[in-house]
Amino acid sequence: QVQLEESGGGLVQPGGSLRLSCSTSRSTLDAWNIGWLRQAPGKEREAVSCISPTHRTPNYADSVKGRFTISRDLATNTVHLEMNNLKPEDTAVYYCATFGVCNNYYLGYNDYVGQGTQVTVSS
Repeated sequence: QVQLEESGGGLVQPGGSLRLSCSTSRSTLDAWNIGWLRQAPGKEREAVSCISPTHRTPNYADSVKGRFTISRDLATNTVHLEMNNLKPEDTAVYYCATFGVCNNYYLGYNDYVGQGTQVTVSS
């Protein structure tokens, strides 16, 4: 059974930084592409970033490239999302999720999704 537990959300000013964490199991990290989705109020859920267990090459949505960095910590079985230069439009609930497809062209097919953590970017 895949378990995903997010932490690290909060309130931050524009231009600030936050680090989200997703705690899971080693078997999940070995078997799945894993990453992050987000859903802003009144908008559809969108993929943010994902990383493959085999190629270990991360992929990002165009809206966050150059500002967000995803990484895996195999010592703690945690996936992190380092978010820098945050903008008000980054405000959303962020979900850790598995990705059936994770490449330069498409991030999707989320079979398992965590409960989410709120990120609010506001002055």
